[in-house]
Amino acid sequence: MEATIQRVARPGLVIFICFLVAALEGYDIQAFGVAAPSLAKMFSLSPGQLGWVGSIAMIGVVLGAFVGGQVADRIGRKPVLFASVLVFGVFSIGTGFASTSGMLLATRLLSGLGFGGAMPNLIAIATEIAERRKHATTVTLMFCGMPAGGAAVALLARLAGPELDWRTIFYIGGILPLALLPLIWLGLPETRPQHTQERSGAAHMLFSRGRAPATLLMWAAYLLTLVVLYLLLNWLPTLVIAKGMGKDVANTATFVFNLTSIAGAVLIGLTIDRFGSRWPLVVVYLALVGSLFALSRAATVDLIVVMSGFVGFLVIGGQYSLYALPPRYYSAHERAAGSGAAVGVGRFGSIIGPLLGGQLRAGGATAEQVLMALVPVALAAGIAVLLLSFRPHNDHPDA
Repeated sequence: MEATIQRVARPGLVIFICFLVAALEGYDIQAFGVAAPSLAKMFSLSPGQLGWVGSIAMIGVVLGAFVGGQVADRIGRKPVLFASVLVFGVFSIGTGFASTSGMLLATRLLSGLGFGGAMPNLIAIATEIAERRKHATTVTLMFCGMPAGGAAVALLARLAGPELDWRTIFYIGGILPLALLPLIWLGLPETRPQHTQERSGAAHMLFSRGRAPATLLMWAAYLLTLVVLYLLLNWLPTLVIAKGMGKDVANTATFVFNLTSIAGAVLIGLTIDRFGSRWPLVVVYLALVGSLFALSRAATVDLIVVMSGFVGFLVIGGQYSLYALPPRYYSAHERAAGSGAAVGVGRFGSIIGPLLGGQLRAGGATAEQVLMALVPVALAAGIAVLLLSFRPHNDHPDA
């Protein structure tokens, strides 16, 4: 049975609130990438250590996604989402107050816990208020908030220039979530699944009834795509500078990367709702492989900016389209838990990505070599998506 939800709660408002929550996460993720050079200087961090600081928040996301999805299927989406936003708001502000590398690591970890708790609930809420034939479009529209938030912080950094203190970036990223809390509480409906059968364990839900291949392929697609995405989110400005460009070019490339991804998410989502997920996503991943190769070889300002835009269009558009897939394989009373598991496992990729970038740079890899290392990862993700598309969907998606 479809989760109980107040259909009169103005779906447009619900999606807008979820969009804003996603934008706050996108802001924070990109804030770290923009602040990374300053953080490395202030805390005397090596490239490898900087990679760990970038990844520690994603460790929190993994933990938060697993716990947040399970708890939300028991007590409802809204209270878990509210608590998650509160946590990442408080500890984003705490990041700005960090005075030691230990404090920096702790506040980033706790911020990630909040982000992780929010993610599966955003997916579940968006799916539950959308018409079935518009699931992919609705989910991708909501997650367009993430690149919009990333573009906002990149634009802020470009406009403010060197006068912008890295602490201010995180203060803003913490105050905004706290300001959003009243709207979350008043504007979101209560969404608690009506359980018509005895609840099974998480492992049974994910791997029983022939679901194991689909679950594992979905996890692989999430993880590999996020390796690519989070390496770029954390390292793109640094890699552009390593190509011999100025900080203004790095900020421009980052801004375009995020801005074009909004169009990518919307267009890819619409295409999937119209034609299904198989061939649109296969084309997206093949194009991503080519775009990463071209970005690695780009040596002029114009080409770096243009190819950054193409890569953003494809990798973020593709990733957000993946968020629409769990509801196709798990029923309503399993939706948040299934999405949480996919997000949680996938977010290991968001840990690996920044660390991979740090280790490659620490080992002397050039910007071109770092980007080329992502090509086989993107190809493997595309293969996982193709194989997943041949797995049977949930027979009773609203059961």
